[in-house]
Amino acid sequence: MEKLNCIIVEDEPLAAEVLQDYISQVPFLDLKETCTDAIYAIEVLQRETIDVIFLDIHLPRLKGIDFIKTIKGVPQIILITAYRDYAVESFELNVTDYLLKPVSFNRFLAAVNKLKARGSNTPAMMNASKINGSEKSHFYININKKRVKIYLQDILYIESKKEYISIVKEGKSFLTKSQLGEMEEQLYKHNFLRVHRSFIVSIEKINAYSTTDVEVGGHEIPIGRSYKDQVMAQLGEPL
Repeated sequence: MEKLNCIIVEDEPLAAEVLQDYISQVPFLDLKETCTDAIYAIEVLQRETIDVIFLDIHLPRLKGIDFIKTIKGVPQIILITAYRDYAVESFELNVTDYLLKPVSFNRFLAAVNKLKARGSNTPAMMNASKINGSEKSHFYININKKRVKIYLQDILYIESKKEYISIVKEGKSFLTKSQLGEMEEQLYKHNFLRVHRSFIVSIEKINAYSTTDVEVGGHEIPIGRSYKDQVMAQLGEPL
């Protein structure tokens, strides 16, 4: 497995030191930066390719949950906090794991091993191929020991189904083992929008929407509470 580039976003020096020590003992993690606040982390994300963020929730200036909502192509995130109160909201944002302080090395390893498993099932990166003289972006997914090509322009929406995702086209769907967050990282530049912890939709295929749901190809997709602001910012508030 290739190394995963990671950053720590933690304002407590002792907690940051513990994480630095833990990361140094994991061969497939490469620590690029330790940030004391989310504003600094945003600067790092603009200049570095980051795969994993170890993120404290209670940060100065911009809280961890709000920070997640500000970035597109969200890397895999492991939240670290002294409080249990944010567990439900954090998993609505599809974080990889949620660690309570003080974090033991065994619990840390269990979390980062989820990163390793998720990375091994990531669909192939987007590519473009010439068809009838025009370019069509596509990617491949694994289905029954075959690599199946999926064209982005055909996708209505993608739904998370625990360890799998369902890629839905007109009259057909494909089930493959992957995580929705991994698809989001690849699709956000291709006019797709995460509207719920379980759904990504093609913006071009949205037929109608309200503040609570979007209609795509005759399917009503709910808008998650944690995603409402970013969805309305992208689509515009209904009159």
